[in-house]
Amino acid sequence: MAQRPQVTVLGSMNMDISVTVPRLAGPGETVLGSAARLLPGGKGGNCALAAARLGASVRMVGCRGGDDFGATLTGALRAGGVDVTGVRAVAGTSSGIALITVDAAGENSITVAPGANGRAGEPEVAAVFAAASDVLVLSAEIPAPALAAALDRARAARVTSVLNLAPVPADPRPLIGTGVDWLVVNAPEAGTILGRPVAGPAAARSAAAELARAGARQVAVTLGPAGAVYSTPDGTGAVPGFRVDSVDSVGAGDAFVAALAVAAAVGVPAPEAVRLACAVGATAVTRRGAQDALPTGADVLAATGVRWPLG
Repeated sequence: MAQRPQVTVLGSMNMDISVTVPRLAGPGETVLGSAARLLPGGKGGNCALAAARLGASVRMVGCRGGDDFGATLTGALRAGGVDVTGVRAVAGTSSGIALITVDAAGENSITVAPGANGRAGEPEVAAVFAAASDVLVLSAEIPAPALAAALDRARAARVTSVLNLAPVPADPRPLIGTGVDWLVVNAPEAGTILGRPVAGPAAARSAAAELARAGARQVAVTLGPAGAVYSTPDGTGAVPGFRVDSVDSVGAGDAFVAALAVAAAVGVPAPEAVRLACAVGATAVTRRGAQDALPTGADVLAATGVRWPLG
């Protein structure tokens, strides 16, 4: 069994308001769906809980509102074994909210009202480095200046950094140019950064290499059911997807990011780390919800046949 790594997550926490629909609505269209479900989520919170379920010791750093949703968000993480002492309650500000629709095939559409997440700044960067970490995971649902400052300090402290640029901020190039250890994006996000469509594994592989040349030491571009491609100093490669029954893809990308970070923290080589992350992401789509669906190592083995390196 590998040693339990120390993971710190700097990112968002949102209350997800999720509705299942027969198909995603088009512009100006109304589609009737299921009763709404209120569930804890947010890219940062999802990554933190995912890493904890995969065997890491995890600290969450970010902002929540001084409301009932905020208490629920931190309570869910605490119950999952995540240290939430680095989460700041911002009085007079609502917690982040995500409006999510999921269709019959498990595809989703998400709109986020950042709320308190938009207040993340210097106090949160200081909180990140108040304790030692093997790896720092950053999600882009918080202001870019906070991400940039944390990446600078991580590089100076020689802490491995994993940056998920989802959603892509207005000016992503400076964040990539900081020399982040792992940049994780999906194909549409890679296209947004590069200013051109990225469709299919070949185009994604080329995009990963270009993003690496822009400053990221290693890059993973996720392709949903088709797996992922990656670029490292040793070259590019591809990992095929795992065949599973998908019911809800919400949170699968966050599960991938967390798994990649934990695998990197315990010294798994890059190609295998990406394969493990694909297996964890695939397992996450087999259950509904974001945090409810985040898998343990045993879940990953049962769904994909892949053995997670931490017991």
